[in-house]
Amino acid sequence: MALDIDTFSNRRGGNAFFKAIGHPLAVRRLPQFLAALADAPVAIYDPQGFATAFAEIHDISALDLAGVYVQDLEDLGQSRLGQTTRPVTDLPRAAAARVLVMAFDSDRLIAHIRHLLPAGAEVVSLDALRLPDDMLARPRTYLTGLNFATNFVLFRDAGGHHTRLATANYWSGYGAKDPEIWCCLMDAEGHVLAEWRDALPGAGASIVIDSAEVRRRFGLGEFTGQLFVHVLKPAGHDIVKYGLDTYGDSAEVLSCTHDANPWPADRYAGVPAPRDGEKVVLWIQNSHPTAIPASAVGLNRMGCDEIVWLQREVPGFGLLALDVAELLPDLRWPQQIEVQAGKHFVRPRYEIFAADGRSRIAHANVERGDLKPDPRIPEIGNLLGKGFILPAPILPRGRFRSILLPTPMATCQSSLPVAVHAYDAAGREIGTKRLGNLPRDHAVVLEAGEMLDGALADGETWGHMELVYDFSDGGEADGWLHGLFRYEDLRSGHIAETSFGAHMFNSVLTFKGEPQSYAGPAPGLSTRLFLNFGPEPCEAICHLIYPASTPWHATSRTRLSLHARDGAVLAEHDVAIACGGSLLWRPRQIFPAAALAEAGPEGYAVIRDTTCRLFGYHGLVRGEDAFSFDHMFGF
Repeated sequence: MALDIDTFSNRRGGNAFFKAIGHPLAVRRLPQFLAALADAPVAIYDPQGFATAFAEIHDISALDLAGVYVQDLEDLGQSRLGQTTRPVTDLPRAAAARVLVMAFDSDRLIAHIRHLLPAGAEVVSLDALRLPDDMLARPRTYLTGLNFATNFVLFRDAGGHHTRLATANYWSGYGAKDPEIWCCLMDAEGHVLAEWRDALPGAGASIVIDSAEVRRRFGLGEFTGQLFVHVLKPAGHDIVKYGLDTYGDSAEVLSCTHDANPWPADRYAGVPAPRDGEKVVLWIQNSHPTAIPASAVGLNRMGCDEIVWLQREVPGFGLLALDVAELLPDLRWPQQIEVQAGKHFVRPRYEIFAADGRSRIAHANVERGDLKPDPRIPEIGNLLGKGFILPAPILPRGRFRSILLPTPMATCQSSLPVAVHAYDAAGREIGTKRLGNLPRDHAVVLEAGEMLDGALADGETWGHMELVYDFSDGGEADGWLHGLFRYEDLRSGHIAETSFGAHMFNSVLTFKGEPQSYAGPAPGLSTRLFLNFGPEPCEAICHLIYPASTPWHATSRTRLSLHARDGAVLAEHDVAIACGGSLLWRPRQIFPAAALAEAGPEGYAVIRDTTCRLFGYHGLVRGEDAFSFDHMFGF
């Protein structure tokens, strides 16, 4: 059962209403708010169409409804809350003691209908649930994204596993004045374990929230739950981007993932089935205060319409570790799993427990239902060259296996017409593999060595691969091309994996908002990426790739900047990456030892280039025991 709420659309962006009514602080006011409405008949005035979403998140069955009234004539005669909508001009005849205006910033709306209130009726609104003004970037416009820069974090400090969120105060760089952060830690049942509000450090300063430190700060025992993070009074971005490292008391525990994406979606995909001897756990983080009912979340094999529904409830703001074999016991790698999420939770992480006792965490991706094949994509090669590119590292072959699994990521994708090209660090093509027109339910993986013909064989060099469309065998495309990349350490046995989608890179011509720009219109032709350092004794690694849909500058003009925890620049180094090539590096190879020591584990590096768009992967290395890897984020 999917929630009937708006969370995000690619046309309008994120929706703040569901965040406003589902914020933990607003939820605490709900019992008293609803109790005050339940002792007499109440009429609902719903001029902005929020009533249905409100009832999806909060149980209003105790209310004695005396009608639902609307303003727009096009909304007349609809079914809302079990009532047929009426014109607000009929409100004087309502047998209601109270009128609930289902809106925030309601003063103007109330003024318009005050003369229509039933005799003696009291008027109330959702403004009773507002957060304090000192938490808001724009108090006069409550439902703006900047007032709800929130995100969820899978947060655990138990069994020798710790989690560490790392980002930087990029909001002050956009003009935020005195931003703060409000955090609420909840256990697996959704109960609050701790909450706190801290001032953010200055512009560019690092932000680190470590589960071990939170546990010490609040005197907590072991916990596994989720951390709700709200950046107060931001500017520029309403998205809380972060990297999340999982590290352990044991050196073998290490993995990293991207931020959760704050908008719950209908479906997710890219979850791999287990290999023999493995267990794949999907972490379901309920993103709402209302429970996820049984039979509301399901799994199915990608390409199979038969869905197996979870017959368990997940508490409001709760967390459930779902062994995918509970629902799909016969699936095996490289088969893939589609997650029917019904907008109940944000982009989930999954954790794979291997037969040797090691584990790794990665994230699924949003599967879009609003796309359809675009016949223009096969035709644009004459103008946009490679077109859509999904680049990923090929790590040194003497140490690692680099594996690709193309992943359907839109409901319209009945096939994937793809090929893979390999390049060395200098941008020379060293291998190609045409995978053909793969069906939606394919189970085809490619190990990079299969297409390299001896290239990169000495184990001391690196390169990268690019997943692209290839229509040689027919097929359709929509531009939402994704893949999962798995890296296996041949010495330690440790594994890391990451997944992402294709974009166009480094072309002045644009197509459907590509090359994507995170600030302003397309094309995006510059780079700003964040490289996290900690925790000790781990060492950061970074693989930068310079993909180009069309020929671009022969080399990049990339500046690597080392920052202290307060954001101060401690050292800078310029590198030139060949167009179509890549660079695999560690901070100790670039920056002076004294500067790195001053930066410490809460320092970081920024990769900046104003001449081209780079794509990056980051991770941590813990000696010879473990490593982590994921795609980078920027701001």
